[in-house]
Amino acid sequence: MPERPAYLRIADTIRDQIRSGTYPPGSRLPTMRDLGDRYGVSEIVVRQAFALLRGEGLIESRRGAGTIVRHAPPVRRIAMDRYRTFTAPVATPATTFTHDQRIGWREYRLDREFTRAAATPDLAALFELPVGTELLRRRFVFYARGDPQQISVNYLPWDLVAETPVSDPAREPWPGGTLAQLAYLGHPPTRVEESVGARMPTPEEAETLGMAAGVPVFTITRRMISRDRVMEVCRDIVIPADRAVLDYAIDLDARPADLDTRPNGHRDTS
Repeated sequence: MPERPAYLRIADTIRDQIRSGTYPPGSRLPTMRDLGDRYGVSEIVVRQAFALLRGEGLIESRRGAGTIVRHAPPVRRIAMDRYRTFTAPVATPATTFTHDQRIGWREYRLDREFTRAAATPDLAALFELPVGTELLRRRFVFYARGDPQQISVNYLPWDLVAETPVSDPAREPWPGGTLAQLAYLGHPPTRVEESVGARMPTPEEAETLGMAAGVPVFTITRRMISRDRVMEVCRDIVIPADRAVLDYAIDLDARPADLDTRPNGHRDTS
């Protein structure tokens, strides 16, 4: 097989050194000139290796400080069963976000922007409502300990929230979040659906969330349903992929009585 290009081999070596702790987070890498001398290549080749590692979110360049190994952001685990925590009043103010982040109410901040919007064909399909139905659009930026962690844009039917505290941005953050708001309106959710995707962030998302180059985002489309009516659509919840692990559990207790679990489908008929 042909030999791998020099910049890829250099990137492999530096990546392994970062992961092994030879270059811990916050440490400064050798200069491009020093690395070029070490590996017998030009600075252009080292620059290509750095560009690759920067695109992977492993390093960053700082004016006056050279090239630095990025601090890995704390990873939070997000599980679907977190919604069960907020189906009843809680003793202290909290939301699914503060639960995921393991932060107190005072460490939580929420930027919000409320507008009215007409349902596009995609939103109308998610709500199972006619195109053009009037909706309340709410865009939130979630902060934990002062750092932006998540963006979400959610929609509620305007005829549900008009002239209620839920349509007042001054009432945010609301203890219990959207689950508690729907319960307050007399429509406690009985089902939550989530669809997870991934993509690269928009420039605005990357700037808002303070993301490194090359890091993708999870995009979660959520529906909250009360009995047979879709009460809320969130499109999307945007979370940097290097800050979260999505945990899903499926209970397999229910098994049909006649389910054949023997190898090759052979059933014991003796």
